Amino acid sequence: MSTTKRPDPRLARTDDSWLTLPNPHGVPVEICAGPEVPIEPAAIDELLTVVETAATLAAMGASLDRVVCTPDFHKGAGIPIGTVLQTTGALIPQAVGNDINCGMRVEATSLTVDRVRPHLDRLEQHLRHLFFEGGRRIGLTPAHREGLLRDGLPGLLSAGLLGDGAWAQVSPEDLSPDNLHAAGHPVASADGFRDWINSGGSGGGTSYDSIIGSVGGGNHFAELQYVSEIHDGAAAYAWGLAPGRVMLMVHTGSLSLGHQANSTGQDQARALWPQGMPMPRNRILPMLLSGDERRIEKYLTAFANAANFAIGNRFFLALMMRAGLSAVAGQVDSRLVYESPHNLLWPSADGTVVHRKGATPAAGPGEPAPWGEPVIVPGSMGAPSYLLRGLGNPRALQSACHGAGRSVPRGSASRGSDAELDAFLEEFRVVTPLNHRDPALAGRRDILDAWRRDLKQEAPWAYKEVGPVVRTLETAGVAMPVAELRPLLTVKG
Repeated sequence: MSTTKRPDPRLARTDDSWLTLPNPHGVPVEICAGPEVPIEPAAIDELLTVVETAATLAAMGASLDRVVCTPDFHKGAGIPIGTVLQTTGALIPQAVGNDINCGMRVEATSLTVDRVRPHLDRLEQHLRHLFFEGGRRIGLTPAHREGLLRDGLPGLLSAGLLGDGAWAQVSPEDLSPDNLHAAGHPVASADGFRDWINSGGSGGGTSYDSIIGSVGGGNHFAELQYVSEIHDGAAAYAWGLAPGRVMLMVHTGSLSLGHQANSTGQDQARALWPQGMPMPRNRILPMLLSGDERRIEKYLTAFANAANFAIGNRFFLALMMRAGLSAVAGQVDSRLVYESPHNLLWPSADGTVVHRKGATPAAGPGEPAPWGEPVIVPGSMGAPSYLLRGLGNPRALQSACHGAGRSVPRGSASRGSDAELDAFLEEFRVVTPLNHRDPALAGRRDILDAWRRDLKQEAPWAYKEVGPVVRTLETAGVAMPVAELRPLLTVKG
């Protein structure tokens, strides 16, 4: 599997920012990618398979209206990452996938990089303890768990604040309505996750949760950054950004709850499949919005529960980052800049549904975002990240990318250069469950080799360069850069 900047002969470039993909189904398919952005041929193969769903939907009385791919477009597991689908009359669970509401949370702290940089050794130790050595201590009651799954952060916080562990970092700012703009997806029930709600026992007391507060695997992370450059002073000021300001960025999703919700969706899609209609060759199963309401509601409720969990998970991970900072730098104030989802459905009253998989909303200026919706584009590990403001481009279905995008498959990346990895680790701090500098591991090459293979999968050479991706968003009129953030350290699961 290769990635190349040479034009794929199946694509037609229309301008410096956009390409089209002609297809036998006549579906408008556009890819937002400048000439500098490599495109993976295997992702094009996969996308052509996805477009076959147009025939499936037409046979069911629905339609696949448009497909837009963002600059981080790359091969997924059935549907490429960075794909936005608009349908009418149906929704497609697979077009969101397992990691429902995978997304980003960015906070601006009261600290400056000069205050934090001298303490990075101690901070690394504290964060390893908090994230991987039993230090997170996130106490939850069944009321907290059910409140979170049904109503998101408002439901979690209304069940009462606990005083220890990560809870100790909750501030009045966190309770402000201004910081709850993406707080939840309210639903009436969380019965599909009753096992997790009651996982602390039947007594109803507080128990320390083993799932929430987990970073997860793959490209998920919690990162300490600082503002290195301002591109839009007015928007940056409105968002609380200033040069040298220390930032917290969290990228994770719904973990096992998302897998369970997607499995529910697949089960309901199979149960609703029209009798006598052959299963589609691409195995993508839509659900008609006019179908059995109880089955559709069962999926959408589980979907909302998982989405709410993801918001809570990012919230607690940010609290853990705050706890690490306060342990080495004293009192830390932190305010939310934005909570941005990647994998969600957006149904409209007219029967259209926008599905974003590995893509983020990028609405233009308006309420509640007068400068445009914040767009968070992380670079590869060790590379800069960017905050941009959305422009609401209808050609892009008001969507932007959620990162730089993978350029080398995980298997190939894991066989990358040891010398390159060593050079990277000399320059950058990665906090993982295993401390590779621990002398006790010196004789355990098996453990260290496995750790190195995993880390190579997320190393900088496995991803596209973030600069051309951000330039494409700008030249395409999708989003404008506001600030560049440089990393100080990254926590990886």
